[in-house]
Amino acid sequence: MFGNAKAFAELKEISVADIGPLRIGQVENREAATGMTVLISEEGMRAGLDVRGGGPASRDSQILNPLMAAQKIHSVVLSGGSAFGLGAANGVMKFLEEKDIGFDTGVAKVPLVVQSDIFDLSVGPANVRPDAEMGYAAAKAAFESPNYRDGNYGAGCGASVGKAGGMETAMKTGVGSYAVQIGELKLGAIVVLNALGDIYDWKSGRQIAGLLSEDKSELASTMQIMCRSIEVIDNKFTGNTTIAVIITNAHFEKAQLCKIAGMGHDGYARSINPVHTSADGDSIYAVSVGEVAADQDLVGALGAQVLSEAIVRAVTSAESAYGLSCAKDLGFV
Repeated sequence: MFGNAKAFAELKEISVADIGPLRIGQVENREAATGMTVLISEEGMRAGLDVRGGGPASRDSQILNPLMAAQKIHSVVLSGGSAFGLGAANGVMKFLEEKDIGFDTGVAKVPLVVQSDIFDLSVGPANVRPDAEMGYAAAKAAFESPNYRDGNYGAGCGASVGKAGGMETAMKTGVGSYAVQIGELKLGAIVVLNALGDIYDWKSGRQIAGLLSEDKSELASTMQIMCRSIEVIDNKFTGNTTIAVIITNAHFEKAQLCKIAGMGHDGYARSINPVHTSADGDSIYAVSVGEVAADQDLVGALGAQVLSEAIVRAVTSAESAYGLSCAKDLGFV
Protein backbone atom coordinates (compact mmCIF):
# COMPACT_ATOMS: atom_id res chain seq x y z
CA MET A 1 0.00 0.00 0.00
CA PHE A 2 1.29 3.45 -0.91
CA GLY A 3 1.39 6.67 1.14
CA ASN A 4 0.45 4.97 4.43
CA ALA A 5 -2.97 4.17 3.02
CA LYS A 6 -3.90 2.10 6.08
CA ALA A 7 -3.59 5.11 8.40
CA PHE A 8 -5.39 7.29 5.86
CA ALA A 9 -8.29 4.83 5.67
CA GLU A 10 -8.83 5.20 9.41
CA LEU A 11 -9.59 8.92 9.11
CA LYS A 12 -13.19 10.08 9.22
CA GLU A 13 -14.52 10.79 5.73
CA ILE A 14 -16.71 13.88 5.32
CA SER A 15 -18.23 15.77 2.42
CA VAL A 16 -16.05 18.40 0.80
CA ALA A 17 -19.05 20.74 1.16
CA ASP A 18 -18.84 20.47 4.97
CA ILE A 19 -15.33 21.87 5.43
CA GLY A 20 -16.24 25.48 6.08
CA PRO A 21 -18.13 28.57 4.97
CA LEU A 22 -17.55 27.94 1.28
CA ARG A 23 -20.21 27.82 -1.42
CA ILE A 24 -19.68 25.56 -4.46
CA GLY A 25 -21.73 25.74 -7.64
CA GLN A 26 -21.51 23.94 -10.97
CA VAL A 27 -22.92 24.56 -14.44
CA GLU A 28 -22.30 22.60 -17.61
CA ASN A 29 -23.24 22.68 -21.28
CA ARG A 30 -23.66 18.98 -22.00
CA GLU A 31 -24.02 19.41 -25.75
CA ALA A 32 -20.75 21.31 -25.92
CA ALA A 33 -18.98 19.05 -23.35
CA THR A 34 -17.76 21.88 -21.15
CA GLY A 35 -18.59 23.55 -17.85
CA MET A 36 -17.49 25.32 -14.69
CA THR A 37 -17.03 24.63 -10.98
CA VAL A 38 -17.03 27.80 -8.83
CA LEU A 39 -16.01 28.16 -5.17
CA ILE A 40 -17.12 31.33 -3.36
CA SER A 41 -16.25 32.78 0.05
CA GLU A 42 -18.34 35.80 1.00
CA GLU A 43 -15.88 36.98 3.66
CA GLY A 44 -12.85 36.10 1.57
CA MET A 45 -10.44 33.19 1.85
CA ARG A 46 -6.68 33.06 2.13
CA ALA A 47 -5.21 31.22 -0.86
CA GLY A 48 -2.02 29.98 -2.46
CA LEU A 49 -1.17 28.43 -5.83
CA ASP A 50 1.49 26.12 -7.26
CA VAL A 51 1.72 25.53 -11.03
CA ARG A 52 3.91 22.67 -12.29
CA GLY A 53 2.60 21.98 -15.80
CA GLY A 54 4.10 23.63 -18.86
CA GLY A 55 0.87 24.91 -20.44
CA PRO A 56 -1.45 26.55 -17.88
CA ALA A 57 -4.49 28.64 -18.76
CA SER A 58 -5.04 30.89 -15.75
CA ARG A 59 -6.30 34.28 -14.63
CA ASP A 60 -4.97 36.61 -11.89
CA SER A 61 -2.50 34.01 -10.62
CA GLN A 62 -0.05 36.67 -9.47
CA ILE A 63 -2.33 38.00 -6.73
CA LEU A 64 -1.66 34.69 -4.92
CA ASN A 65 2.07 35.42 -4.84
CA PRO A 66 2.95 36.07 -1.17
CA LEU A 67 4.65 39.31 -2.25
CA MET A 68 1.39 40.73 -3.60
CA ALA A 69 -0.82 42.96 -1.43
CA ALA A 70 -4.13 41.08 -1.47
CA GLN A 71 -4.44 38.79 1.54
CA LYS A 72 -7.77 37.19 0.60
CA ILE A 73 -9.70 36.28 -2.52
CA HIS A 74 -13.43 35.74 -3.01
CA SER A 75 -13.65 32.98 -5.61
CA VAL A 76 -11.72 30.17 -7.28
CA VAL A 77 -13.02 29.18 -10.71
CA LEU A 78 -12.23 25.82 -12.33
CA SER A 79 -13.39 25.78 -15.92
CA GLY A 80 -13.24 24.21 -19.33
CA GLY A 81 -12.56 26.09 -22.52
CA SER A 82 -8.79 26.48 -22.25
CA ALA A 83 -7.68 30.13 -22.49
CA PHE A 84 -10.95 30.96 -24.28
CA GLY A 85 -12.84 30.17 -21.07
CA LEU A 86 -10.99 32.67 -18.89
CA GLY A 87 -13.60 35.33 -19.61
CA ALA A 88 -16.09 33.31 -17.56
CA ALA A 89 -14.69 34.89 -14.41
CA ASN A 90 -16.23 38.19 -15.55
CA GLY A 91 -19.66 36.68 -14.91
CA VAL A 92 -18.58 35.52 -11.45
CA MET A 93 -17.33 39.04 -10.69
CA LYS A 94 -20.61 40.54 -11.88
CA PHE A 95 -22.64 38.29 -9.58
CA LEU A 96 -20.39 38.98 -6.59
CA GLU A 97 -20.52 42.72 -7.23
CA GLU A 98 -24.31 42.54 -7.19
CA LYS A 99 -24.06 40.81 -3.80
CA ASP A 100 -21.72 43.58 -2.53
CA ILE A 101 -18.86 41.10 -2.16
CA GLY A 102 -15.31 42.22 -2.89
CA PHE A 103 -12.25 44.13 -1.81
CA ASP A 104 -13.29 47.62 -0.76
CA THR A 105 -11.22 50.13 -2.72
CA GLY A 106 -13.16 53.10 -1.39
CA VAL A 107 -14.67 53.63 -4.82
CA ALA A 108 -16.10 50.19 -5.47
CA LYS A 109 -15.87 46.67 -4.08
CA VAL A 110 -13.75 44.59 -6.43
CA PRO A 111 -14.30 40.81 -6.24
CA LEU A 112 -10.94 39.02 -6.39
CA VAL A 113 -11.44 35.96 -8.61
CA VAL A 114 -8.74 33.52 -9.73
CA GLN A 115 -9.27 30.92 -12.42
CA SER A 116 -7.64 27.90 -14.05
CA ASP A 117 -8.97 26.05 -17.10
CA ILE A 118 -8.60 22.63 -18.67
CA PHE A 119 -8.33 22.01 -22.40
CA ASP A 120 -11.57 20.25 -23.35
CA LEU A 121 -11.93 21.69 -26.86
CA SER A 122 -11.13 18.32 -28.45
CA VAL A 123 -14.13 16.62 -26.76
CA GLY A 124 -17.04 18.85 -27.82
CA PRO A 125 -17.41 21.68 -30.36
CA ALA A 126 -14.22 23.73 -30.12
CA ASN A 127 -16.07 27.01 -30.70
CA VAL A 128 -18.33 26.71 -27.62
CA ARG A 129 -16.68 27.54 -24.27
CA PRO A 130 -17.64 28.78 -20.82
CA ASP A 131 -18.37 32.51 -20.95
CA ALA A 132 -19.48 35.30 -18.63
CA GLU A 133 -23.10 34.12 -18.79
CA MET A 134 -22.10 30.66 -17.60
CA GLY A 135 -19.87 32.20 -14.93
CA TYR A 136 -22.78 34.23 -13.60
CA ALA A 137 -25.01 31.13 -13.55
CA ALA A 138 -22.37 29.06 -11.72
CA ALA A 139 -21.84 31.79 -9.11
CA LYS A 140 -25.60 32.08 -8.63
CA ALA A 141 -25.85 28.31 -8.16
CA ALA A 142 -23.04 28.41 -5.59
CA PHE A 143 -24.69 31.22 -3.67
CA GLU A 144 -28.36 30.20 -3.87
CA SER A 145 -28.38 26.41 -4.31
CA PRO A 146 -24.93 24.79 -3.90
CA ASN A 147 -24.93 21.75 -6.18
CA TYR A 148 -21.47 20.20 -6.18
CA ARG A 149 -21.26 16.54 -7.18
CA ASP A 150 -18.58 14.26 -8.61
CA GLY A 151 -18.59 13.02 -12.19
CA ASN A 152 -19.46 14.60 -15.54
CA TYR A 153 -20.44 17.88 -13.92
CA GLY A 154 -19.11 21.42 -13.87
CA ALA A 155 -15.55 21.67 -15.13
CA GLY A 156 -15.45 17.86 -15.32
CA CYS A 157 -18.07 17.73 -18.07
CA GLY A 158 -15.51 17.39 -20.87
CA ALA A 159 -12.59 15.95 -18.89
CA SER A 160 -10.60 13.02 -20.26
CA VAL A 161 -7.26 11.23 -19.79
CA GLY A 162 -4.76 9.07 -21.68
CA LYS A 163 -4.39 11.22 -24.78
CA ALA A 164 -0.89 10.38 -25.97
CA GLY A 165 -2.44 8.41 -28.84
CA GLY A 166 -5.09 11.02 -29.64
CA MET A 167 -8.71 11.15 -28.58
CA GLU A 168 -9.52 7.82 -30.28
CA THR A 169 -7.85 5.90 -27.42
CA ALA A 170 -8.56 8.34 -24.57
CA MET A 171 -10.96 7.73 -21.67
CA LYS A 172 -13.69 9.81 -20.02
CA THR A 173 -13.09 11.17 -16.52
CA GLY A 174 -14.63 14.07 -14.62
CA VAL A 175 -14.45 16.11 -11.44
CA GLY A 176 -13.81 14.29 -8.16
CA SER A 177 -13.61 15.13 -4.47
CA TYR A 178 -12.56 13.66 -1.15
CA ALA A 179 -12.39 15.08 2.39
CA VAL A 180 -11.42 13.92 5.87
CA GLN A 181 -11.59 15.15 9.47
CA ILE A 182 -9.16 14.78 12.41
CA GLY A 183 -10.55 16.38 15.54
CA GLU A 184 -11.41 19.94 14.59
CA LEU A 185 -9.29 19.84 11.44
CA LYS A 186 -11.16 19.39 8.16
CA LEU A 187 -9.35 18.96 4.86
CA GLY A 188 -10.47 18.07 1.36
CA ALA A 189 -9.84 18.47 -2.34
CA ILE A 190 -11.69 18.93 -5.59
CA VAL A 191 -9.88 17.91 -8.78
CA VAL A 192 -10.73 18.19 -12.47
CA LEU A 193 -8.88 15.22 -13.98
CA ASN A 194 -7.81 15.96 -17.55
CA ALA A 195 -4.31 14.52 -17.90
CA LEU A 196 -2.14 13.53 -20.84
CA GLY A 197 -1.00 10.51 -18.83
CA ASP A 198 -2.40 7.39 -17.18
CA ILE A 199 -4.18 7.20 -13.82
CA TYR A 200 -3.29 4.90 -10.93
CA ASP A 201 -5.02 3.98 -7.68
CA TRP A 202 -2.54 5.43 -5.18
CA LYS A 203 -3.38 2.75 -2.59
CA SER A 204 -2.59 -0.28 -4.75
CA GLY A 205 -0.51 1.16 -7.59
CA ARG A 206 -2.91 -0.40 -10.11
CA GLN A 207 -3.70 1.50 -13.32
CA ILE A 208 -7.42 2.34 -13.46
CA ALA A 209 -7.65 4.70 -16.44
CA GLY A 210 -5.63 6.27 -19.22
CA LEU A 211 -4.47 5.25 -22.68
CA LEU A 212 -6.50 2.43 -24.20
CA SER A 213 -5.32 -0.34 -26.51
CA GLU A 214 -6.24 0.00 -30.17
CA ASP A 215 -9.32 -2.21 -29.76
CA LYS A 216 -10.22 -0.29 -26.55
CA SER A 217 -10.58 -3.52 -24.57
CA GLU A 218 -7.72 -2.97 -22.13
CA LEU A 219 -5.43 -0.33 -20.73
CA ALA A 220 -2.15 0.50 -22.43
CA SER A 221 0.88 2.39 -21.06
CA THR A 222 1.56 5.98 -22.06
CA MET A 223 5.16 5.73 -20.87
CA GLN A 224 5.69 2.55 -22.88
CA ILE A 225 4.43 4.30 -26.00
CA MET A 226 6.62 7.33 -25.31
CA CYS A 227 9.71 5.16 -24.76
CA ARG A 228 9.48 3.65 -28.24
CA SER A 229 11.21 6.67 -29.73
CA ILE A 230 13.40 9.51 -28.43
CA GLU A 231 12.52 11.71 -31.41
CA VAL A 232 11.22 15.14 -30.50
CA ILE A 233 7.42 15.43 -30.77
CA ASP A 234 6.62 18.97 -31.82
CA ASN A 235 3.03 19.01 -30.58
CA LYS A 236 1.70 16.79 -27.78
CA PHE A 237 -1.10 19.28 -27.15
CA THR A 238 -4.11 17.03 -27.60
CA GLY A 239 -6.09 18.49 -24.71
CA ASN A 240 -4.76 18.26 -21.18
CA THR A 241 -4.29 19.89 -17.72
CA THR A 242 -5.36 18.69 -14.27
CA ILE A 243 -6.53 21.45 -11.91
CA ALA A 244 -7.44 21.19 -8.25
CA VAL A 245 -8.25 23.01 -5.01
CA ILE A 246 -7.16 21.83 -1.56
CA ILE A 247 -9.60 23.21 1.04
CA THR A 248 -9.01 23.36 4.80
CA ASN A 249 -10.58 25.00 7.85
CA ALA A 250 -7.09 25.44 9.34
CA HIS A 251 -5.68 28.96 9.49
CA PHE A 252 -2.78 29.54 7.12
CA GLU A 253 -1.44 32.62 5.34
CA LYS A 254 -0.60 32.90 1.65
CA ALA A 255 3.02 31.74 1.86
CA GLN A 256 2.02 28.66 3.86
CA LEU A 257 -0.81 27.88 1.44
CA CYS A 258 1.57 28.10 -1.52
CA LYS A 259 3.72 25.48 0.23
CA ILE A 260 0.68 23.27 0.93
CA ALA A 261 -0.34 23.57 -2.73
CA GLY A 262 3.19 22.54 -3.71
CA MET A 263 3.05 19.49 -1.45
CA GLY A 264 -0.29 18.65 -3.07
CA HIS A 265 1.55 17.93 -6.32
CA ASP A 266 2.92 14.80 -4.62
CA GLY A 267 -0.67 13.54 -4.90
CA TYR A 268 -0.61 14.20 -8.63
CA ALA A 269 2.70 12.35 -8.92
CA ARG A 270 1.36 9.30 -7.06
CA SER A 271 -1.68 9.06 -9.29
CA ILE A 272 -0.78 10.37 -12.76
CA ASN A 273 2.06 9.19 -15.02
CA PRO A 274 3.52 11.04 -16.81
CA VAL A 275 2.60 14.24 -14.99
CA HIS A 276 3.66 17.92 -15.14
CA THR A 277 4.54 17.61 -18.83
CA SER A 278 4.95 20.50 -21.26
CA ALA A 279 1.52 19.54 -22.64
CA ASP A 280 -0.22 19.81 -19.25
CA GLY A 281 -1.00 22.94 -17.26
CA ASP A 282 -1.15 21.14 -13.90
CA SER A 283 -2.13 23.61 -11.17
CA ILE A 284 -3.20 23.33 -7.52
CA TYR A 285 -4.81 26.00 -5.34
CA ALA A 286 -4.88 25.72 -1.55
CA VAL A 287 -7.45 27.76 0.38
CA SER A 288 -8.00 28.41 4.08
CA VAL A 289 -11.61 28.98 5.17
CA GLY A 290 -11.31 28.65 8.95
CA GLU A 291 -9.31 29.43 12.08
CA VAL A 292 -8.35 25.97 13.39
CA ALA A 293 -4.72 25.72 14.51
CA ALA A 294 -3.00 22.84 12.69
CA ASP A 295 0.49 21.80 11.61
CA GLN A 296 1.36 22.98 8.11
CA ASP A 297 3.31 19.85 7.20
CA LEU A 298 0.50 17.55 8.34
CA VAL A 299 -1.99 19.49 6.22
CA GLY A 300 0.37 19.47 3.24
CA ALA A 301 0.99 15.73 3.46
CA LEU A 302 -2.70 14.94 3.95
CA GLY A 303 -3.56 17.37 1.16
CA ALA A 304 -1.53 15.25 -1.26
CA GLN A 305 -3.37 12.13 -0.14
CA VAL A 306 -6.88 13.59 -0.34
CA LEU A 307 -5.96 14.81 -3.81
CA SER A 308 -4.92 11.30 -4.82
CA GLU A 309 -8.20 9.92 -3.53
CA ALA A 310 -10.14 12.70 -5.28
CA ILE A 311 -8.41 11.64 -8.51
CA VAL A 312 -9.69 8.08 -7.96
CA ARG A 313 -13.20 9.48 -7.41
CA ALA A 314 -12.93 11.49 -10.64
CA VAL A 315 -12.33 8.17 -12.42
CA THR A 316 -14.93 6.04 -10.63
CA SER A 317 -17.73 8.64 -10.79
CA ALA A 318 -17.32 9.44 -14.49
CA GLU A 319 -19.88 8.30 -17.08
CA SER A 320 -19.13 7.34 -20.68
CA ALA A 321 -19.89 10.27 -23.00
CA TYR A 322 -18.88 11.97 -26.26
CA GLY A 323 -17.58 8.70 -27.67
CA LEU A 324 -15.23 8.20 -24.71
CA SER A 325 -15.64 5.18 -22.42
CA CYS A 326 -15.33 5.43 -18.62
CA ALA A 327 -13.48 3.04 -16.31
CA LYS A 328 -16.57 1.45 -14.76
CA ASP A 329 -18.11 0.62 -18.15
CA LEU A 330 -14.84 -1.00 -19.24
CA GLY A 331 -14.59 -2.97 -15.99
CA PHE A 332 -11.40 -1.29 -14.78
CA VAL A 333 -12.93 -0.21 -11.44
